[in-house]
Amino acid sequence: MKNNSLLIILSILAMQAWSQNKQSVQSVKKTSGNPIFEGWYADPEGIIFDDKYWVYPTYSAPYDEQVFMDAFSSTDLVNWTKYERIIDTSAVKWVKRALWAPAIIKKDNKYFLLFGGNDIQNDNEYGGIGIAVADKPEGPFKDYLGKPLIDKFYNGAQPIDQFVFKDKDGSYYIYYGGWKHCNVAKLKDDFTGIVPFEDGTMYKEVTPENYVEGPFMFIKDGKYYFMWSEGGWTGPDYSVAYAIADSPFGPFKRIGKILQQDPNIGRGAGHHSVIHEPKSDKYYIVYHRRPLTETDGNHRITCIDEMYFDENGYIKPVVITNEGVEINSLK
Repeated sequence: MKNNSLLIILSILAMQAWSQNKQSVQSVKKTSGNPIFEGWYADPEGIIFDDKYWVYPTYSAPYDEQVFMDAFSSTDLVNWTKYERIIDTSAVKWVKRALWAPAIIKKDNKYFLLFGGNDIQNDNEYGGIGIAVADKPEGPFKDYLGKPLIDKFYNGAQPIDQFVFKDKDGSYYIYYGGWKHCNVAKLKDDFTGIVPFEDGTMYKEVTPENYVEGPFMFIKDGKYYFMWSEGGWTGPDYSVAYAIADSPFGPFKRIGKILQQDPNIGRGAGHHSVIHEPKSDKYYIVYHRRPLTETDGNHRITCIDEMYFDENGYIKPVVITNEGVEINSLK
């Protein structure tokens, strides 16, 4: 009995020491590290909701296995919480595969999650860009329309890779498109459809030079920064370039590439989003890349690095790192 008691006491002491050591390690973690969370995830949409950073990525797997999405939140960019299956194909009946490239926006106390579904190759296939809604940023999300929001090829743009942008006047626009074409359309106030522009057109093409996919827009100092992905998504040349314009409709003249692979860090850095933390006035680029040792095209990881501007407002080339970004608490 004495030996058993001694073993129990020693086990308890060992567990306490392990717990204290674990807490000590966590407490000294000052940077996010890259990837910022474990797992194969791509096409990350980063945003701030309710004093938390959120990242909504594609689950990176063969198309037939891409039937759900997870989300992640953090109060400081360093410690992340995972929310599993915030949406899946049981909630969106018309999607069978390739549920990918989420975009999210909050409006009227609802969270609207947009996504691509089925990877349609022509107008005769069923799928395109869908929209789901939830009362909380972690979902669960339910199909909002029961059908795609955009289900056809307009101006040659495959209906994928959408981004929803709120303009200064309160208008909401959707930028989207694969196959080297990008469209912009104006959303109805309740997000149930598209409304025509003043000239009667529904979809305006705004494709810049070298555009492939993955559009993103933000406003800084009154200027419209339009960004997109170039190259092939499975190749080392995948990257991000940008333009600056005075209008959300452009013209978007390509300035240059600001995110790309580093042969010492990772390959194929692209399909990004941008988080602006207003308190510190820091800008973060959230993106995916492929580990140097990986050959599987689906092995993509979600990373974050800081994005800087020069004195003229141009974006400096992003230095991709293994360290990620420093802790930046929202609370």
